Amino acid sequence: MMKQISINVNGVTHTRSVEPRVSLGDFLRHEIGLTGTHFGCEHGVCGACTILVNGVSMRSCLMFAVQADGCKVETVEGLSHAGAPLHPLQQAFRDQHALQCGFCTPGMLMTLIELLSETNNPTEEEVRDAISGNICRCTGYQPIVEAAMQAAKAMREEKV
Repeated sequence: MMKQISINVNGVTHTRSVEPRVSLGDFLRHEIGLTGTHFGCEHGVCGACTILVNGVSMRSCLMFAVQADGCKVETVEGLSHAGAPLHPLQQAFRDQHALQCGFCTPGMLMTLIELLSETNNPTEEEVRDAISGNICRCTGYQPIVEAAMQAAKAMREEKV
């Protein structure tokens, strides 16, 4: 049985009829074409599919689309748009070489967006704690921590 839902994703409301068993990640990727959210383990362990739902990080593989009905969802595509400057966190990832294969990057970015929205001057320990639920097999994490610290400083200076 299909259910009608409306979800505001990156500032745009999407209304669709979906089966109750469709994950929010599948909704984002297959229903509205936002493929930046990656699926790794599909068990909520790796963090690749992390998005923000009403400002709180969530694993999109563990949440049904119907649970997000009426919610505000933010994905990596919402951080910056074509032709616009990169978000300070994206720029810091670029500057610090904080991505290699890029598979974990969307989840890392969204996890850190939540941290930086709550803590404008995090310690390295706080950054490491925030990303502890996200698996990266390429970077060794240090460049990610350095990128988060750079972005925090830039965001404080720009008041983002």
